[in-house]
Amino acid sequence: MSSDNDQGMVDRVVKIRRCSAVVKGGRRFSFAAMVVVGDMKGKVAWGSGKAKEVAPAVNKAKQDGVRRLVNVKSIFPENRRSNIDEMSENGKSVTIPHEVIGRYGSARVILIPAQPGTGVIAGAAVRAVCEVCGIHDILTKSYGNNNPINLVKATIDALHSCRSKEQVANLRGVEL
Repeated sequence: MSSDNDQGMVDRVVKIRRCSAVVKGGRRFSFAAMVVVGDMKGKVAWGSGKAKEVAPAVNKAKQDGVRRLVNVKSIFPENRRSNIDEMSENGKSVTIPHEVIGRYGSARVILIPAQPGTGVIAGAAVRAVCEVCGIHDILTKSYGNNNPINLVKATIDALHSCRSKEQVANLRGVEL
């Protein structure tokens, strides 16, 4: 499931869980939703929401995700951000600059840059994060925990730890 809202944000529902509370008259059910939100140009976040029905839970999760949006600058520098669609049409790959490992709990996700035309080779949870972030070509592998919630958080951790050539040059004190 995905949708576009009026702010240019794209969201993907990753997981919906049914929760129950035992009360005097029986069981009372509620739903918890996890959604990944992004602008397809390098901003990505996850959000969670809980309500008595699925639709309000998903809406709460979207709002939570929009509040948490963070820029992944190394993947889309400011000068390339407006040309993402042109880059993918011209055969240039929209991918990460280097291989990176993200961790959350016991879940590990390895993100590997790929050649143009490869596509997003990933499971459902990791694919959702990469697509809403705007990455078109990437290879992934997950190890350890296969819980979609942990995989989403590990993937976002990996994207935040990516560094561009310019950032690495500044850290080392070298000129490119």
